[in-house]
Order: sequence, then C-alpha cells, then structure tokens
Amino acid sequence: LSSSSAASDVYKRQWHDSSLGIWLDPSRMALNGDDLHALEPRFASAFTAMDALEAGAIANRDEERQVGHYWLRDPERAPSPDLQQLIRREIDGLETFAREVREGQRTAPTGTPFTDVLWIGIGGSGLGPLLMVRALQREGQGLPFHFFDNVDPQGMSATLASLGPRLRTTLVVVVSKSGGTPEPRIGMQQGRARVEAMGGRWQEQAVAITMQGSQLDQLASAEGWLARFDMPDWVGGRTSITSAVGLLPAALIGADLRGFLEGAAAMDRLTREHALRSNPAALLAASWFVAGGGQGRRDMVVLPYRDRLEVFSRYLQQLVMESLGKKWDRNGKEVHQGLAVYGNKGSTDQHAYVQQLRDGLDNFFVVFIEALDEPTDMSSISGDHPADFLAGFLQGTRAALCEGGRQSLTITLERFDERSLGALIALFERAVGLYGELINVNAYHQPGVEAGKKAAAEILSLQASLEQCLSSGHSHDLADLQKVLQLESPEPLFWILRHLCFNGRGYQATGNWGEPHTLRFQKI
Repeated sequence: LSSSSAASDVYKRQWHDSSLGIWLDPSRMALNGDDLHALEPRFASAFTAMDALEAGAIANRDEERQVGHYWLRDPERAPSPDLQQLIRREIDGLETFAREVREGQRTAPTGTPFTDVLWIGIGGSGLGPLLMVRALQREGQGLPFHFFDNVDPQGMSATLASLGPRLRTTLVVVVSKSGGTPEPRIGMQQGRARVEAMGGRWQEQAVAITMQGSQLDQLASAEGWLARFDMPDWVGGRTSITSAVGLLPAALIGADLRGFLEGAAAMDRLTREHALRSNPAALLAASWFVAGGGQGRRDMVVLPYRDRLEVFSRYLQQLVMESLGKKWDRNGKEVHQGLAVYGNKGSTDQHAYVQQLRDGLDNFFVVFIEALDEPTDMSSISGDHPADFLAGFLQGTRAALCEGGRQSLTITLERFDERSLGALIALFERAVGLYGELINVNAYHQPGVEAGKKAAAEILSLQASLEQCLSSGHSHDLADLQKVLQLESPEPLFWILRHLCFNGRGYQATGNWGEPHTLRFQKI
C-alpha cells in the first residue's frame, strides 16, 4: 500500500473522464494487476448480466419484476415506445407542476403561494429526497422542506409544530409505491389530521407519488388530490432517486433536474464498457471485492469532504446494504453476504473516528469524496483559506491511513453540482449491480425487509388481542396472559405492556418492573 509501490503498478493509475470532470483513484486499495486479471472472467459475466438487466430481463424473481431505473435517465433504452413516452411525459409533467408551484401559478387553498413542503416517505422514498434537498438547495431557492421519514411520534409532533399555521399553505407529498406501507400511511393520517385541524383543505394540498392502481393512487384519484405522479413497479425504492421521488423535490427547490439526469446518463454510458480496467464502476466493485475477500469482511467508510454530501453516506448505506446483504445466493446456498457502510463528513471525521481507523481494527476501507470548486465569497484571512485546510485534512488523513497500512480510494469531482451528483449516484448504483453479480446474489430484492414488516404486523396483531384480553378491567399477570394468548414466551407481552403503561394509553401495572413475574396489569 505504499505510495512507491502504487506508483509502480501500471494498473493502479487514476481513472478520469474529462467530460464529467471525475477522477477515481484506487491506488491505495489492495488491488493489483494479478487481481484484475483473475477477476476478468467474472466481470465478463457480470457485464453481460447488466446488459440483460437494462434490456428488460426479469431481475427481481421474488416479484417477477424488471429493474429499470437506468431507463429513467435515458428513456431511449426502455424496452417499448410506450414506456419511453411514459417516462418523458412524467418528467415534463412534474417539471411543469413544480415550476407553477414555485412561481405561484398553483396556489394553496388560501389563494396564496405555497410556503413549505411536507414530504412523507420511508427508506429510499425519504433518503433520496433528503439527499437532493440537502445537496442541491441554495439559500432562498425554492420551497423549504420538512420530512416525515419515520413513525416517531415526537419527530412528527415537532415537525407539525414547527409548521403551525403554515400547514394551510404547505404542499404535502405522500410517497408509497404500493400505497400500503405502514409508515407513510400513518404519516399521511397524522399530517392530514393536523392540516385539516388548521383549516387546510387536504385534497387541494396533497400530492401522491405511487404505482398506478395502488391503494394510494385510488385514494388520490377518488378524492381529487392536487396531483399524482407515477412510481413504476420496475423501480425499487433505493434506486428511485431519478424517478419522481427524486426529481419532484429537485424541481420544487429550483435545481437543474435535467442536468442531474444528464450526469447519471453519462455515467451509465461510461460504466457499460466491457473492460474492467477502464470501467470506473467495475474498478470500484473490484476494489470492494478484493478488500473484503469476496465476502464483505471489510466495512466501507464513506467520508465526503463537502457539507452538501453529508447525507450521502446514509444514502449509500441503504443502496449498498439492502442490495448486497443477503442470506442466500441465487443457487440457494447460504452465504450471508453483505458490505457494511457507515460514514461522516470531512473534516468532522478528523475529530471523530479517524483515531480508530488509523490505530484500531483493520476491518475497513475508506471512500474519500472531494470536490475541487470553491465559493467566490470566501478568501484567505491572515493567510488561512478554508479550502486549503479542507484539502489538507483530506490528504493528511489519506496519507496517515496509508502509512498505517489501511486501504482507501478517492473520488474527486472537478465541481459539485447537479450533473456531478447524478454521475456519482449512477457510479455507485452500477458498482452495486456488478458486485452483486460477482458474489452471485440478487441485488434487487429485499426478503429481510419483508420479514421485518411481517414480524411488526404480527406484534401489532398481538397487541390488539392483548388489549381485548384486558378490556374487562380485571387484573392479569404475565403468566395468565401468556396462557390465554397461547404464546411460547411472555417477553413480547412485557414489551407491549410497558409501552402501553408508560404512555397514558389507559393501562396500569402493579409490582416491580425489574421483576416481571411480580407484575399485574389492568385497564383503567
């Protein structure tokens, strides 16, 4: 990993594309010419699989779905003329809608311009929009955004309280592909109740982003919501940022959404090349593969040295871990694959966990991300320029890690804007797809997520049965309730009852909470 050995290896040169203004430097990863040569047959198969994916092959076998997020930024690649036209029409429509909202041509029910946006979405339907807003919104540009990306009642309460009377002039966007996901449904219920309590008119303020014919689509159509935009069944949440999920917030803040799409499409073109050494996504995937022994034995630490990319590590966390974290491979073999992702931002990381990265467990590699452009309103004061220190901290951390034998790769952007953000996202999307092929897992389904949803539904069903048992007002202990509800263990009852008793939900307990067998519960 020394600088001299990296420089002497002809295969460890930087990849660069002048049209996008992007460099990828894997020279400080444990990747050499022999590794690349050994991986070439695997990548030949991976490239072919990616070609088939883009041509419309069924990729998500669990749901018999195509995976077509690449078509969203290059409609000509969609497998049918009708689909191509649908994608173009959707982009034109949301761009026009957002411009009319920003310019006050579409107004709130009060007859005045919309003042805010409340965005209700979970997972990629929340993280993608959050990244777009945090990365691209400039001061005084577009509408301010507020997010329901969880079902934390305190978080929702604080968000609604901060809006207050402005809820009457708030555009509310509800994102749910199926329309049945609990988190956005509950967020919609709470948001709607407060909007209407404030005197707003929901139907004239609400926008749906959902799959055609879904529960949410039917509701929005029946009630005549302000607008509806499509989230096709062939787009997964974690790759939905180039759909209406990411484009509508970009348009509402006045960002260059066409530039964003153009950057993603340009990177897609570069990463279609069937040549490992000159394909940046392939180099990225190969670096991950070799670093972790093909089994994700090293975590990926993402350190963007730009405040606007602070959310990017969280965005990649979902994209990478939901795509690659799988128990079974495509042949039904138990493999427990994955690639853990975490991150902060530079130079905040200088004062946080770089200490462990430098001196602690060698179980990671770092992805540094930097942008070379500087704002014109910042200058040197007493000889100190912030940009010089930021660049120095990155280079210093990179050098210190290398001296300690720790691996890193660096992505450099000539400038950070909508186009480069689109390219950066597309680069990682393609790397994830290729890596999934290398380790033979389906990167486009999420059985673990579905298992979690099913388990949560079972707990809620158990809570309803438990409340029915306690409805008589009689006192019961855990053993009684376990027997009545025919459970193997009383533990889930303890968790549910503790939640109910400590939140003013009409239940009380007597006994010692530290000794659950002494507790008795009743409805009051």
